[in-house]
Parts: sequence; structure tokens; C-alpha cells
Amino acid sequence: MSRDLLKNKTILVTGGTGSFGSSFVKYLLKNSGAKKIIVFSRDELKQSRMESEVNDKRLRFFIGDIRESDRLKRAFNGVDIVIHAAALKQVPTLEYNPFEAVKTNILGSQNVIDAAIDQGVKKILLISTDKAVQPINLYGASKLCAEKLFINGNAYAPRKSIFSTVRYGNVLGSRGSVVETLLNNKNIEKVQITDLNMTRFWLALEQSFELVMFALENMKGGEIFVPKIPSMKLVDLFDAIVPGAKKEIIGIRPGEKLHEILLTQEEARHAVELNKYFVILPQNKQINFFAEPIKMGDKLSHNFSFNSDTNKVWLTKNELNKLIQKQYEHKNISKGY
Repeated sequence: MSRDLLKNKTILVTGGTGSFGSSFVKYLLKNSGAKKIIVFSRDELKQSRMESEVNDKRLRFFIGDIRESDRLKRAFNGVDIVIHAAALKQVPTLEYNPFEAVKTNILGSQNVIDAAIDQGVKKILLISTDKAVQPINLYGASKLCAEKLFINGNAYAPRKSIFSTVRYGNVLGSRGSVVETLLNNKNIEKVQITDLNMTRFWLALEQSFELVMFALENMKGGEIFVPKIPSMKLVDLFDAIVPGAKKEIIGIRPGEKLHEILLTQEEARHAVELNKYFVILPQNKQINFFAEPIKMGDKLSHNFSFNSDTNKVWLTKNELNKLIQKQYEHKNISKGY
């Protein structure tokens, strides 16, 4: 993307000390001409560690919780671009603590929208997940709500603030993920697998950065940007990382799907296909009434859907290990905040 888009801009990342947020902040510091980058998060210890490691005068730290609208309004003062990555995402934990997911992922996202409109933030981008598509757990349902809020947030502030979303699958090696757990236990003798046929979408951290940058450059308001990423069976992932471990089949856990979806047949009816991405366009014409919709790409067939089990592109064991090695060599995920 054009570096001019971020030149001399002030960018704020909610959840800026999380797996994606902290790595994306470092990516921006290295690859953009941003004037200021603000890390907004509620964990002072993680902020302190990040500040010690990353020495850059453009970096600022703002302690706060997206549940507090007044704090967000203060933090968004003078901000040009907001990347909304803050969320609670551990599925079993949120099944047990359901309203905490509502307060952070839904009400917190609405607070971000309100604060951005009130402070005149120009572009606001939500980081979403494949779990939001036809959700069966509370995490996915709360992220679906966040997507809907962001898409329709465009109706409140035409011309002034625009809201869009990126939606992707599992990031290799993100904090708390199965990949990180296995890499930290390479000599494990037995692993638990829910189902031998289970599949998931996978992408490298660098790909998620590219997706966000593409969305920032091309968003008009109300779009959901979906990357074309490969699938892999969970059993093959275990074989690639811990090939000697014995497998114990335990069955699908509560709130878990056998396969994931990134784009449904219903969404395909108002989506276009690009070289590396799908773009789901808003159905409500009032949302981007003042903006020209994306005029690129081809329309999808009426029966198209992007599912992890019917994906045309699959990640091999060798490709997976190469991606993991490259990611750790760049230290994108070797140190967590």
C-alpha cells in the first residue's frame, strides 16, 4: 500500500499489548511514516515491558479499558486512525463468563464507535474472526455483534468517520494458541485431539498486517475484508510440530465447530473477489450513501462459500514449519506482552 496514507498520521491500537496489537505496533514503527502510535490497553505491566523493549519516540502508552467510554474519548483526541483489536477471545472462559464477553466485545466496541465519531477519527478498523460467521459460541456471537455495530456505525457519521472490518482465521503462534502451546512443549508424549477431521484456516502474522494495510487503503465504509488463506487439518498440524506424540481423541468441546467459515453463501451475493482477498460489501445503501463503493474485483457465484474443509488451498506440513520458523526468526511472536 501507499506509505503516504499513514505519513504524519496519529494511529491508536486498542488491545495494543495483545498478540496482534503489539506486533502490529512494531510493524507500523518500522514500515510507516506515522507521526504517533498510541498503545491503548488495560495492562500496565505489559505496557511497561513493551516500552522497555521498543525504544521509539513516536510511541505513546495509554492505560484504559474499552468498557469506559470517557477514557476512550480522551484517548481518541487528535487520532486519525483506530485499529480496534481489543477483545476477550478464550472460548471456554467466555462460555463460563458470558456477560464479560458482552461487556468487552459488544459494549466495548460500541464505545469505540461512539468515541471515534465524537472525536472525528477518520478511519476505524475492527479486527474480527472466522468465529463470527454462523457462530455457535459466545465469543463468535459477540464478534458478530461487533461486526454489525461497525458496519452500521457508518450511518451515524457519513463523510466524517468511516468504519470497516477485517475478518480472518487462526494466526500461527499467537499467544495462547495451539501452535504456541505445542512449540513450548516439543517433547510432549501425548496430545489431545478433538476430531481427526477438524480443519481450520491459518495465516501468518505478516499476512494479517498486509490485510489491515490493504483495508486501510481501500475502505469506503461498511466493508468486511477477508483474506484468501489456506486450510489445514488439526491432526496434520500436530504431526508437523510434535510428530512423535501419541494422539488421544477426546471429541468436540462445547462451543467448538468441526470446520470454520470465512464467507457464507448469503454474504457472497454482495461480495467481490480480488487477487488476494474477498470484500463483502454492505447491503444497506444508506451506510455508504456519501461514498463510492469499491469498484474492483469480480462478483462471486450465487452458491459460493469459503469454508475451511472445502478450501482449494491447503497448507502442507513442510509449509507450516517454514512459516513458523520464519515468523519466529522475525521475533514477531517470540516475546509476548
